[in-house]
Amino acid sequence: MSTTISVPPGLRNVVVTETTLGDVRGDEGFYHYRQYSAVDLAQSKTLEDVWFLLFEGHLPTAAERAKFIAELAPLRVLPEEVRAVLPAIAAAGPTINPLAGLRTALSLLAATKILPPLWDVDPARRKADAMLVCAVTPTILAALYRLREGQQPLDPRADLTAAASWLYLVTGKVPTDVEASAIEHYLIATVDHGFNASTFTARVITSTGADLVSAVAGAIGAFSGPLHGGAPDRALASLDEIGTPDRIDAWVRAKVEAGDRIMGFGHAVYRTDDPRSLMLREIARGPISHGPGGELVEFATTVEQRIVDVLAELKPGRNLYANVEFYAGVVMELCGIPRAMFTPTFAVSRVIGWSANILEQAADSKIIRPSAQYVGPPPPAPVE
Repeated sequence: MSTTISVPPGLRNVVVTETTLGDVRGDEGFYHYRQYSAVDLAQSKTLEDVWFLLFEGHLPTAAERAKFIAELAPLRVLPEEVRAVLPAIAAAGPTINPLAGLRTALSLLAATKILPPLWDVDPARRKADAMLVCAVTPTILAALYRLREGQQPLDPRADLTAAASWLYLVTGKVPTDVEASAIEHYLIATVDHGFNASTFTARVITSTGADLVSAVAGAIGAFSGPLHGGAPDRALASLDEIGTPDRIDAWVRAKVEAGDRIMGFGHAVYRTDDPRSLMLREIARGPISHGPGGELVEFATTVEQRIVDVLAELKPGRNLYANVEFYAGVVMELCGIPRAMFTPTFAVSRVIGWSANILEQAADSKIIRPSAQYVGPPPPAPVE
């Protein structure tokens, strides 16, 4: 006798594991890493601090921070075997696809470094592999972009923070303190965010005992979708499409009537303002906008308010607000990051969260094996 299984769409509110890494409280507009508010961490700590927190379980002391940063420096440098094939990866296809290139390069890294199945190694080796993958990911992504643009990749600089180094590797310029701070806020705010699709993917693969890069590569594949990580550039493209304030209402109404999704608005969990969006809006309005970017910020805030108002009219009760992607695109644009690298910038931080989840999942020997409810024609049917 079969048992009927209730399956909510998208597995919404289905609890599949326990975690000590953090949570998202969507009704409150709040999320946290370990026991700390993620927004508070973004406003007061460095990316390296938060990275250490997720991997080690506590914020570092000054001595621990210095040791951690020193350990990261050599890991950011590309192995020669990987560096040699990056030009071919970068040249593949008619358009740039950094995330696809990252998957390919990381797979080669796993082969080069002989990354073993997580099932076969102890926690220390798992953590070492995670440190390597997180450290080298920005170097790979920036190198692929610069090669595609006909420029030579740059070597990581040990004198720069992780956030400043990312901007340098992509743009070729040492960022100002304001730019580095803005990007660091963004990177910290996007390190982790509950049991999202890519994190779940990483944990499912980890539960099979596969190697760490296999889990990260699977997460990258899930993350690349426009309904997950692949939307910051699309949100900014909406501003270009609208063009002027007098076109906002008509643009929104046309989108809703056509049944199109408005990128940068609404969220699967939040039923109030996305706290990441609120923080990034304030950053966009801050010193970074005191120049040519001021008009972009002013237009973005006008568009945001009108879209929220029109959506409230057309979709009453839905509580649709700007999400992290809307102002993420604005902040990255102001910091000089090209739009092709918006989603890769997101991946630079999220790989830390994926890896922390992989390390946690690897400690559990149970494979994730859910069930599906069959709704096809009743068997057995005769074979013709």
